[in-house]
Amino acid sequence: MKKQLLLLVMMLLPMAASADAVEVDGIYYNLIEKSKEAEVTKNPNGNYRFSVDIPAYFEYGGETYRVYSIGDGAFKNCSELYSVTIPNTVMSIGRAAFERSSITSFDIPNSVTYIGQWAFDHCTNMKSVTIPNSVTSIDRGAFDGCSGLTTLDIPSSITSIGVEVFAFCSGLKSVTIPNSVTNIGLSAFNGCKSLTSITIPSNVTFIGDYAFQLCSSLKSVIIPNKVKNIGFQAFYGCSNLATVSIGSSVERIGTKAFANCTELADVYCYAENVPEMKADFDVTVTDAFENSHREDIILHVPVASVNLYKAVEPWKSFKAIIGIEPGVKKCATPTITYENGELLFSCETEGVEYVSEVMATEAGKFYSSKVKLYGAYTVTVYAIKEGYDNSDVATLELIPNAGSGCDVNGDGTVDVADIATIISEMAARSRRLGKDAE
Repeated sequence: MKKQLLLLVMMLLPMAASADAVEVDGIYYNLIEKSKEAEVTKNPNGNYRFSVDIPAYFEYGGETYRVYSIGDGAFKNCSELYSVTIPNTVMSIGRAAFERSSITSFDIPNSVTYIGQWAFDHCTNMKSVTIPNSVTSIDRGAFDGCSGLTTLDIPSSITSIGVEVFAFCSGLKSVTIPNSVTNIGLSAFNGCKSLTSITIPSNVTFIGDYAFQLCSSLKSVIIPNKVKNIGFQAFYGCSNLATVSIGSSVERIGTKAFANCTELADVYCYAENVPEMKADFDVTVTDAFENSHREDIILHVPVASVNLYKAVEPWKSFKAIIGIEPGVKKCATPTITYENGELLFSCETEGVEYVSEVMATEAGKFYSSKVKLYGAYTVTVYAIKEGYDNSDVATLELIPNAGSGCDVNGDGTVDVADIATIISEMAARSRRLGKDAE
């Protein structure tokens, strides 16, 4: 009788929820009878409020169901919803699942592999979000307009930052992009006006249109050597940008890529062949540096290519073109040491910043009654410096043991508790190093 009444209510509200949705303990689900799986869906009687704790499993109709997904729009426009706990059974977060909700923080469990389009769009109250290494795909606009976010760590499982994923995160000051990323898509960080620095990893080959447009707090940018294409208006309106370093492989710089960057003083371009400035769409202007006062900017290029740049517009219109001697501008490879539970980096090149990552080799999902923790960790780090090529990547395989001071709780053994503490300390140390480098 209860199910019949619920179905009658949902027939009267066809736009609010699927006719197959059922309610268990205040949460609505779409059920897959055959596999006994459930997807969280909208509340047909109004928005979810305050706090929602989603179970991993629940009983319904004498059967046990596993919650495997947060459905499209499940918590959309829930203006009085402040926290949601998601179990480790959930594998995907659907399109607009939390769009314009009032959640203040969010921990995505390490079972999730996919975050859908606009999943957290305009969650302006969200101050922090944890994205685990299990996530391999973040779809378009997933965190667009999350203006409350101030820091963000993108996991090493991500290889591409897609369209508008972090656009208009206006409070974002710091972003850690892992070396696994090879592509930064259209408008990926457009409008992140509080972003003071960004490290573009050495494996990136493409920077899309509008990627960092209106990032007005950026002061310097190093574009690595593998990048071949810089998109249309990629850094347009970065009004505090003073120094740009463009890697040696760049072949094309899109229209207005560095337009309205009115504080630009030095541009380092390591391409021996003069990069093409090409019009995009129906735009007739080809100048990548329009309204950036080229007449006040010093252009630094390979010494053998100075005359080539002097012969081509708009490159020849810079204030001065100065040759860079070959073989000088590359950071030395860092060294890594581990002392008293901390990772320490050093480099022969003075004044560098360090980009590091710590990965636990035993991290993952297990299906046995016993799991042996080996306590092995892979640490990678490379050095960056304005006007220099990124260093080679240094790697350390760290295997803690009692002799290296890893009995952190002093109980005489190195066990799971010690390893968990070490992982936490490593992650915190890595984050601190990143912040200090800014």
